[in-house]
Amino acid sequence: MTDTTALPESAAPAEPATARLLAEAAGRIDAPDVVLAVSRNGARTVHTGGGAAPGPVPRELLAHELGSASKPYAGLLLARLVAQGRVRYEDRAADLLAPGFPVHPAVRRITLRHLLTHTSGLPGLPADFYPQAVPRWSTDPYGGYPADRVVRAFLRARPRHRPGTRWHYSNFAVSVLGHTLAAATGTPWEVLLHQQVLAPLRLDATRVRPGPEGTEAVGHRRDGTPVPALDTGGFTAAGAVRATPLDMLTFLEAHTAGAGLGDPGPTGPELTDPTLAAALAEVRRPLLRRGLRHTHTHTLTWFHHPSPYGPVLFHAGATLGQQAFLGFRPDTGFAVAATATRRVHRADTFVATAYGLLTETP
Repeated sequence: MTDTTALPESAAPAEPATARLLAEAAGRIDAPDVVLAVSRNGARTVHTGGGAAPGPVPRELLAHELGSASKPYAGLLLARLVAQGRVRYEDRAADLLAPGFPVHPAVRRITLRHLLTHTSGLPGLPADFYPQAVPRWSTDPYGGYPADRVVRAFLRARPRHRPGTRWHYSNFAVSVLGHTLAAATGTPWEVLLHQQVLAPLRLDATRVRPGPEGTEAVGHRRDGTPVPALDTGGFTAAGAVRATPLDMLTFLEAHTAGAGLGDPGPTGPELTDPTLAAALAEVRRPLLRRGLRHTHTHTLTWFHHPSPYGPVLFHAGATLGQQAFLGFRPDTGFAVAATATRRVHRADTFVATAYGLLTETP
């Protein structure tokens, strides 16, 4: 139940070697639905497969939950607002969210940059998130924790570390960033993301809420049981993006288009906007190091690793029943978008397979 095609968007027919590579890689992933899509300077090859019978809508045209792979979209939004002069990376979140509200001194020092780069000192999730989430951990852990509760948790927080001193991955922090940008611009997050990122990049099949029936990929538990669409509650900025694999490629191609490789991605007057070009360049730039001997590098929003073909920038994500991977090589114009409709488990090969495509494909 597989198919490998050169998409109409491709500048050239699918290379047989690339098609075989994707088919072999898909065979290592156990999921009802698998999509592996690559772009080489705008020439696209997409392989679809999985253990379930394909439905009436091709898998690459269904919107998939990106989970934490939503964060590069939040990062590009922040970078563009900074380029437009509407906010600054060093703006303090509490001052924008609740001017004059008494907060802990460490919270007062948390900036927009801290929130996005996981250096705010905040935990992964608010402490009071777990009592309401645990009873429905496998069905709807986030839906009962709305936006106003995320903001209140931030304003009363006691960061574990002084902001800017340690890296700790935090869905809480990136969610706060979303609410802060909405407050700073007077624009709801969903509208802001559409205006600043989705519309300019022509990501017409990307959204933050489930679409009409039949347009969404269905996630599955480890045993193959379907799960309902994810409700992210107040954590929208950290994990609510839904996109088709083709739109995911368009998003990645925009990043490689700004790296001196021509314009393999979407075209049009919107992409000539200097603030968008500046934002795309900014999110590619190595920004911080962490870990033993500072061996782990990050940009504003991407994980940054070396490879035989130059640096690779990537982010993975998972929800209750789906997984996603986004990655690109700015030096070569190569990009990988991958999705799978089964919940992650200990022996899962999805991320390793997608990462291998990104780092090992000539």
